[in-house]
Amino acid sequence: MKSNDKILIIAGLVAGMVGLAVMIGYIGQGNVRHVSIFWTEKVEQTVIFEEIDGEAQIRAVKGVGGEANPTLISRTSFAYILTVINNGTTFHRLYIDGFNVQTDLLEPGQQDTITIYPEEEGEFTYYDKKQYLKPLGKIKIFTVVPSDEFTGIWKDLI
Repeated sequence: MKSNDKILIIAGLVAGMVGLAVMIGYIGQGNVRHVSIFWTEKVEQTVIFEEIDGEAQIRAVKGVGGEANPTLISRTSFAYILTVINNGTTFHRLYIDGFNVQTDLLEPGQQDTITIYPEEEGEFTYYDKKQYLKPLGKIKIFTVVPSDEFTGIWKDLI
């Protein structure tokens, strides 16, 4: 092997390593992504209306525990998207007190989606609003603190 060949091989290896480092740096900065890395922060849940023993109830389908008239949970500063499906045999309308939002009057088999943007903590009642308000359950809104906002001993634990 000639000394020119050795120099060429070493130059090629160095150029390859520099090229790899540049590529990793460029990609690592987030310049090559097919989707945005900042997704919209939201909580999505789905519930259904049912009649059990002649009483209207809400049952969880997605994002909520399965018991009747569950406590729905969300957090502040997130979009709360609630899809309501009427699997019952009569008309129903879900109304959330405190936010003053409600679904359309849902015929059996219909669904509607409501979106709220809670800004403060609290506990709110949701109702079946047909002719009068019938309380069914609660929605609890919590504030979740990012770990970089912890203070005192809690900051030392992370």
